[in-house]
Amino acid sequence: MRTNAKLELDAGTKTFASGLLPDLIAALRLSRRGDLVAVISGDASIGPELEAWCRFTRNSLVGTSVEGGRTRWVLRYGEAPENVGEDRPVGSRLWLYTNFDCNLACDYCCVRSSPKAQRRALGVERVRRIAVEAAELGVDEMFLTGGEPFMLPDIGEIIAACAAAAPTTVLTNGMLFAGSRLATLRSLPRERVTLQISLDSPTPERHESHRGKGTWARTWKGIELARADGFRVRLAATVSTDAEAEEFRGFLDTHHVSEENRVIRRIALRGSAAQGIALARADLVPEVTITAEGVFWHPVGAEDNDLLVSRDIFPLADSFAAVRRAFDRESEHQRRLARIFNCA
Repeated sequence: MRTNAKLELDAGTKTFASGLLPDLIAALRLSRRGDLVAVISGDASIGPELEAWCRFTRNSLVGTSVEGGRTRWVLRYGEAPENVGEDRPVGSRLWLYTNFDCNLACDYCCVRSSPKAQRRALGVERVRRIAVEAAELGVDEMFLTGGEPFMLPDIGEIIAACAAAAPTTVLTNGMLFAGSRLATLRSLPRERVTLQISLDSPTPERHESHRGKGTWARTWKGIELARADGFRVRLAATVSTDAEAEEFRGFLDTHHVSEENRVIRRIALRGSAAQGIALARADLVPEVTITAEGVFWHPVGAEDNDLLVSRDIFPLADSFAAVRRAFDRESEHQRRLARIFNCA
Protein backbone atom coordinates (compact mmCIF):
# COMPACT_ATOMS: atom_id res chain seq x y z
CA MET A 1 0.00 0.00 0.00
CA ARG A 2 1.31 3.43 -0.95
CA THR A 3 2.47 5.58 1.96
CA ASN A 4 0.98 9.05 1.71
CA ALA A 5 3.33 11.97 2.33
CA LYS A 6 2.65 15.60 3.21
CA LEU A 7 5.11 16.79 0.56
CA GLU A 8 6.18 15.20 -2.73
CA LEU A 9 9.63 16.36 -3.89
CA ASP A 10 10.43 15.52 -7.50
CA ALA A 11 14.22 15.44 -7.66
CA GLY A 12 14.29 15.41 -11.45
CA THR A 13 17.91 14.79 -12.42
CA LYS A 14 19.35 16.30 -9.24
CA THR A 15 21.68 14.35 -6.95
CA PHE A 16 23.37 15.31 -3.69
CA ALA A 17 26.23 16.64 -5.81
CA SER A 18 23.98 18.78 -8.00
CA GLY A 19 21.38 20.56 -5.88
CA LEU A 20 19.20 17.93 -4.17
CA LEU A 21 20.35 18.86 -0.65
CA PRO A 22 19.00 22.47 -0.69
CA ASP A 23 15.67 21.15 -2.00
CA LEU A 24 15.51 18.63 0.86
CA ILE A 25 16.25 21.30 3.45
CA ALA A 26 13.58 23.57 1.96
CA ALA A 27 11.02 20.73 2.07
CA LEU A 28 11.76 20.05 5.75
CA ARG A 29 11.40 23.74 6.58
CA LEU A 30 7.81 23.50 5.31
CA SER A 31 7.18 20.45 7.49
CA ARG A 32 6.55 19.70 11.14
CA ARG A 33 8.25 17.01 13.21
CA GLY A 34 6.73 13.67 12.33
CA ASP A 35 5.56 14.71 8.85
CA LEU A 36 6.39 12.49 5.89
CA VAL A 37 8.23 13.79 2.83
CA ALA A 38 8.53 11.79 -0.40
CA VAL A 39 11.51 12.13 -2.75
CA ILE A 40 10.97 10.85 -6.30
CA SER A 41 13.73 10.27 -8.84
CA GLY A 42 14.54 8.22 -11.90
CA ASP A 43 18.06 7.80 -10.54
CA ALA A 44 17.99 4.96 -8.00
CA SER A 45 21.66 5.56 -7.14
CA ILE A 46 20.78 8.48 -4.86
CA GLY A 47 19.18 5.98 -2.42
CA PRO A 48 22.32 5.16 -0.37
CA GLU A 49 23.21 8.86 -0.09
CA LEU A 50 19.66 9.71 0.97
CA GLU A 51 19.74 6.97 3.61
CA ALA A 52 23.11 8.19 4.93
CA TRP A 53 21.83 11.78 5.06
CA CYS A 54 18.71 10.67 6.95
CA ARG A 55 20.77 8.80 9.52
CA PHE A 56 23.16 11.70 10.06
CA THR A 57 20.38 14.30 10.39
CA ARG A 58 18.28 12.03 12.65
CA ASN A 59 15.47 11.75 10.17
CA SER A 60 14.32 8.27 9.15
CA LEU A 61 13.86 6.62 5.77
CA VAL A 62 10.61 4.70 6.34
CA GLY A 63 9.71 3.38 2.90
CA THR A 64 10.93 2.77 -0.63
CA SER A 65 8.89 1.81 -3.68
CA VAL A 66 9.16 1.85 -7.46
CA GLU A 67 6.36 3.53 -9.36
CA GLY A 68 6.34 3.84 -13.15
CA GLY A 69 10.06 3.16 -13.38
CA ARG A 70 10.94 5.84 -10.82
CA THR A 71 11.94 5.31 -7.20
CA ARG A 72 9.95 6.95 -4.39
CA TRP A 73 11.62 7.26 -0.99
CA VAL A 74 9.53 8.34 2.02
CA LEU A 75 11.33 9.89 4.96
CA ARG A 76 10.01 10.99 8.34
CA TYR A 77 11.11 14.43 9.50
CA GLY A 78 12.59 14.05 12.97
CA GLU A 79 13.24 11.20 15.34
CA ALA A 80 10.59 8.72 16.40
CA PRO A 81 8.78 9.51 19.65
CA GLU A 82 10.34 8.06 22.77
CA ASN A 83 9.27 4.64 24.01
CA VAL A 84 8.31 3.14 20.63
CA GLY A 85 10.20 0.10 21.82
CA GLU A 86 12.05 -1.01 24.91
CA ASP A 87 15.77 -1.66 25.00
CA ARG A 88 16.27 -5.31 25.97
CA PRO A 89 18.78 -8.00 24.92
CA VAL A 90 18.16 -9.33 21.41
CA GLY A 91 16.70 -12.81 21.74
CA SER A 92 15.31 -12.42 25.25
CA ARG A 93 11.80 -12.29 23.80
CA LEU A 94 10.46 -14.30 20.89
CA TRP A 95 7.33 -13.42 18.92
CA LEU A 96 5.35 -15.94 16.87
CA TYR A 97 2.63 -15.05 14.40
CA THR A 98 0.52 -18.16 14.77
CA ASN A 99 -1.76 -17.09 11.90
CA PHE A 100 -2.95 -14.02 10.00
CA ASP A 101 -6.71 -14.59 9.70
CA CYS A 102 -8.91 -12.81 12.23
CA ASN A 103 -12.55 -12.41 13.18
CA LEU A 104 -12.06 -8.62 12.97
CA ALA A 105 -10.69 -6.23 10.33
CA CYS A 106 -9.22 -3.43 12.45
CA ASP A 107 -8.44 -0.38 10.34
CA TYR A 108 -4.94 0.05 11.77
CA CYS A 109 -3.78 -3.60 11.83
CA CYS A 110 -0.04 -3.60 11.21
CA VAL A 111 -0.19 -6.92 9.30
CA ARG A 112 -3.54 -6.46 7.49
CA SER A 113 -5.35 -9.28 9.30
CA SER A 114 -9.05 -9.79 8.61
CA PRO A 115 -11.63 -12.52 8.03
CA LYS A 116 -10.54 -12.48 4.38
CA ALA A 117 -6.79 -12.76 5.06
CA GLN A 118 -5.06 -16.05 4.28
CA ARG A 119 -4.35 -18.06 7.42
CA ARG A 120 -0.60 -18.54 6.78
CA ALA A 121 -0.35 -20.61 9.96
CA LEU A 122 2.94 -21.63 11.53
CA GLY A 123 1.38 -24.95 12.53
CA VAL A 124 1.72 -26.91 15.74
CA GLU A 125 4.67 -29.08 14.65
CA ARG A 126 6.78 -26.10 13.62
CA VAL A 127 5.84 -24.29 16.84
CA ARG A 128 6.88 -27.29 18.92
CA ARG A 129 10.32 -27.26 17.32
CA ILE A 130 10.61 -23.51 17.80
CA ALA A 131 9.67 -23.86 21.47
CA VAL A 132 12.26 -26.57 22.13
CA GLU A 133 15.04 -24.61 20.43
CA ALA A 134 13.94 -21.36 22.13
CA ALA A 135 14.31 -23.00 25.53
CA GLU A 136 17.81 -24.14 24.60
CA LEU A 137 18.68 -20.57 23.60
CA GLY A 138 17.48 -19.17 26.93
CA VAL A 139 14.46 -17.21 25.69
CA ASP A 140 12.82 -15.50 28.68
CA GLU A 141 9.37 -14.82 27.22
CA MET A 142 7.30 -15.93 24.24
CA PHE A 143 4.49 -13.97 22.63
CA LEU A 144 1.82 -15.45 20.37
CA THR A 145 -0.07 -13.09 18.09
CA GLY A 146 -1.87 -12.96 14.77
CA GLY A 147 -4.42 -12.55 13.34
CA GLU A 148 -6.50 -13.90 16.13
CA PRO A 149 -4.75 -16.95 17.64
CA PHE A 150 -8.00 -18.41 18.98
CA MET A 151 -9.22 -18.86 15.38
CA LEU A 152 -6.92 -21.92 15.22
CA PRO A 153 -8.37 -25.31 16.20
CA ASP A 154 -4.98 -26.40 17.58
CA ILE A 155 -4.21 -23.18 19.50
CA GLY A 156 -4.35 -25.06 22.83
CA GLU A 157 -1.51 -27.36 21.76
CA ILE A 158 0.46 -24.40 20.42
CA ILE A 159 0.13 -22.39 23.63
CA ALA A 160 0.94 -25.42 25.78
CA ALA A 161 4.12 -26.11 23.78
CA CYS A 162 5.30 -22.52 24.17
CA ALA A 163 4.37 -22.30 27.85
CA ALA A 164 6.46 -25.40 28.53
CA ALA A 165 9.47 -23.54 27.12
CA ALA A 166 8.97 -20.07 28.65
CA PRO A 167 6.25 -17.87 30.17
CA THR A 168 3.91 -17.11 27.29
CA THR A 169 1.65 -14.17 26.48
CA VAL A 170 -1.18 -14.58 23.98
CA LEU A 171 -2.40 -11.44 22.22
CA THR A 172 -6.14 -11.68 21.55
CA ASN A 173 -9.26 -9.58 21.11
CA GLY A 174 -10.94 -11.73 23.78
CA MET A 175 -14.13 -12.21 21.77
CA LEU A 176 -14.01 -15.94 21.05
CA PHE A 177 -14.13 -17.45 24.55
CA ALA A 178 -17.13 -19.73 24.10
CA GLY A 179 -17.82 -23.40 23.39
CA SER A 180 -14.74 -25.45 22.50
CA ARG A 181 -12.56 -22.34 22.55
CA LEU A 182 -13.55 -21.64 26.14
CA ALA A 183 -12.73 -25.23 27.00
CA THR A 184 -9.33 -24.76 25.35
CA LEU A 185 -8.73 -21.60 27.35
CA ARG A 186 -9.60 -23.31 30.62
CA SER A 187 -7.18 -26.16 29.89
CA LEU A 188 -4.17 -23.81 29.87
CA PRO A 189 -1.72 -23.44 32.79
CA ARG A 190 -2.56 -20.17 34.56
CA GLU A 191 0.92 -19.83 36.07
CA ARG A 192 2.59 -19.85 32.62
CA VAL A 193 0.06 -18.07 30.38
CA THR A 194 -0.91 -14.38 30.25
CA LEU A 195 -3.69 -13.03 28.05
CA GLN A 196 -3.06 -9.60 26.51
CA ILE A 197 -6.50 -8.41 25.45
CA SER A 198 -6.99 -5.39 23.18
CA LEU A 199 -9.33 -2.67 24.43
CA ASP A 200 -8.77 0.71 22.83
CA SER A 201 -10.93 3.08 24.88
CA PRO A 202 -12.91 3.40 28.13
CA THR A 203 -16.23 3.47 26.24
CA PRO A 204 -17.36 1.75 23.03
CA GLU A 205 -17.30 4.63 20.54
CA ARG A 206 -13.59 4.90 19.74
CA HIS A 207 -12.88 1.20 20.14
CA GLU A 208 -15.71 0.32 17.76
CA SER A 209 -14.73 2.97 15.22
CA HIS A 210 -11.60 0.88 14.61
CA ARG A 211 -12.90 -2.63 15.28
CA GLY A 212 -16.61 -2.72 14.48
CA LYS A 213 -19.98 -2.32 16.17
CA GLY A 214 -20.58 -4.40 19.27
CA THR A 215 -16.93 -5.34 19.78
CA TRP A 216 -16.34 -3.35 22.99
CA ALA A 217 -18.93 -5.20 25.06
CA ARG A 218 -17.84 -8.60 23.76
CA THR A 219 -14.21 -7.81 24.54
CA TRP A 220 -15.04 -6.61 28.06
CA LYS A 221 -17.00 -9.81 28.63
CA GLY A 222 -13.92 -11.80 27.54
CA ILE A 223 -11.73 -9.81 29.95
CA GLU A 224 -14.05 -10.51 32.86
CA LEU A 225 -14.35 -14.20 31.96
CA ALA A 226 -10.57 -14.68 31.73
CA ARG A 227 -10.02 -12.93 35.05
CA ALA A 228 -12.74 -15.00 36.71
CA ASP A 229 -11.01 -18.16 35.46
CA GLY A 230 -7.79 -17.14 37.18
CA PHE A 231 -5.74 -15.84 34.25
CA ARG A 232 -3.45 -12.86 34.44
CA VAL A 233 -4.94 -10.36 31.97
CA ARG A 234 -2.97 -7.49 30.50
CA LEU A 235 -5.04 -4.75 28.84
CA ALA A 236 -3.61 -3.22 25.68
CA ALA A 237 -4.86 -0.02 24.03
CA THR A 238 -3.82 1.30 20.64
CA VAL A 239 -4.33 5.07 20.59
CA SER A 240 -3.90 8.01 18.22
CA THR A 241 -2.99 10.81 20.63
CA ASP A 242 -1.46 11.53 24.00
CA ALA A 243 -4.89 12.68 25.20
CA GLU A 244 -6.39 9.28 24.33
CA ALA A 245 -3.53 7.58 26.17
CA GLU A 246 -4.10 9.68 29.28
CA GLU A 247 -7.83 9.01 29.19
CA PHE A 248 -7.18 5.27 29.04
CA ARG A 249 -4.73 5.47 31.95
CA GLY A 250 -7.47 7.05 34.04
CA PHE A 251 -9.82 4.22 33.09
CA LEU A 252 -7.23 1.63 34.09
CA ASP A 253 -6.63 3.41 37.39
CA THR A 254 -10.36 3.31 38.11
CA HIS A 255 -10.41 -0.43 37.49
CA HIS A 256 -7.26 -0.97 39.59
CA VAL A 257 -5.19 -2.33 36.69
CA SER A 258 -1.53 -2.36 37.75
CA GLU A 259 1.26 -0.86 35.64
CA GLU A 260 2.64 -4.28 34.68
CA ASN A 261 -0.78 -5.25 33.33
CA ARG A 262 -1.27 -2.33 30.96
CA VAL A 263 0.12 -1.60 27.50
CA ILE A 264 -0.62 1.70 25.77
CA ARG A 265 0.86 2.14 22.30
CA ARG A 266 0.46 4.50 19.37
CA ILE A 267 -0.83 3.45 15.97
CA ALA A 268 2.06 2.54 13.68
CA LEU A 269 1.91 3.56 10.03
CA ARG A 270 2.16 -0.01 8.80
CA GLY A 271 -0.22 -2.52 7.29
CA SER A 272 -3.81 -1.23 7.07
CA ALA A 273 -3.16 2.05 8.89
CA ALA A 274 -3.69 5.25 6.90
CA GLN A 275 -2.30 7.41 9.74
CA GLY A 276 0.07 6.85 12.62
CA ILE A 277 3.73 6.98 13.55
CA ALA A 278 5.98 6.08 10.63
CA LEU A 279 8.61 3.70 11.98
CA ALA A 280 11.80 2.70 10.22
CA ARG A 281 13.92 -0.31 11.05
CA ALA A 282 16.48 1.95 12.72
CA ASP A 283 13.78 3.20 15.14
CA LEU A 284 13.07 -0.26 16.53
CA VAL A 285 15.15 -2.34 18.89
CA PRO A 286 14.86 -5.78 17.29
CA GLU A 287 12.58 -8.43 18.79
CA VAL A 288 12.94 -11.72 16.94
CA THR A 289 9.64 -12.40 15.20
CA ILE A 290 8.75 -15.57 13.30
CA THR A 291 5.95 -16.08 10.80
CA ALA A 292 5.24 -18.81 8.28
CA GLU A 293 7.24 -16.68 5.80
CA GLY A 294 10.42 -16.33 7.84
CA VAL A 295 12.20 -14.28 10.48
CA PHE A 296 11.46 -10.57 10.93
CA TRP A 297 13.11 -7.72 12.82
CA HIS A 298 10.06 -6.72 14.85
CA PRO A 299 6.38 -7.72 15.20
CA VAL A 300 5.17 -4.30 14.06
CA GLY A 301 6.14 -5.12 10.46
CA ALA A 302 5.96 -8.88 10.25
CA GLU A 303 5.05 -8.95 6.58
CA ASP A 304 7.10 -5.98 5.37
CA ASN A 305 10.21 -6.61 3.32
CA ASP A 306 12.19 -3.85 5.02
CA LEU A 307 11.92 -5.78 8.31
CA LEU A 308 12.54 -9.24 6.84
CA VAL A 309 15.78 -10.75 8.13
CA SER A 310 15.71 -14.30 6.75
CA ARG A 311 13.35 -16.71 5.01
CA ASP A 312 14.94 -19.58 6.95
CA ILE A 313 13.58 -20.23 10.43
CA PHE A 314 15.70 -23.22 11.40
CA PRO A 315 17.94 -23.78 13.12
CA LEU A 316 16.59 -21.12 15.46
CA ALA A 317 20.09 -20.27 16.67
CA ASP A 318 20.93 -19.15 13.12
CA SER A 319 17.80 -16.97 13.01
CA PHE A 320 18.78 -15.26 16.26
CA ALA A 321 22.33 -14.78 14.99
CA ALA A 322 21.01 -13.22 11.75
CA VAL A 323 18.98 -10.65 13.72
CA ARG A 324 21.98 -9.84 15.93
CA ARG A 325 24.19 -9.36 12.84
CA ALA A 326 21.61 -7.03 11.33
CA PHE A 327 21.46 -5.08 14.60
CA ASP A 328 25.25 -4.80 14.63
CA ARG A 329 25.14 -3.42 11.07
CA GLU A 330 22.63 -0.77 12.17
CA SER A 331 24.98 0.24 15.00
CA GLU A 332 27.93 0.30 12.63
CA HIS A 333 26.05 2.75 10.37
CA GLN A 334 25.95 5.21 13.26
CA ARG A 335 29.63 4.71 14.09
CA ARG A 336 30.63 5.13 10.45
CA LEU A 337 28.64 8.35 10.09
CA ALA A 338 30.30 9.75 13.20
CA ARG A 339 33.67 9.20 11.53
CA ILE A 340 32.60 10.51 8.11
CA PHE A 341 31.07 13.70 9.45
CA ASN A 342 33.63 14.42 12.17
CA CYS A 343 34.23 18.18 11.82
CA ALA A 344 37.18 18.73 14.17
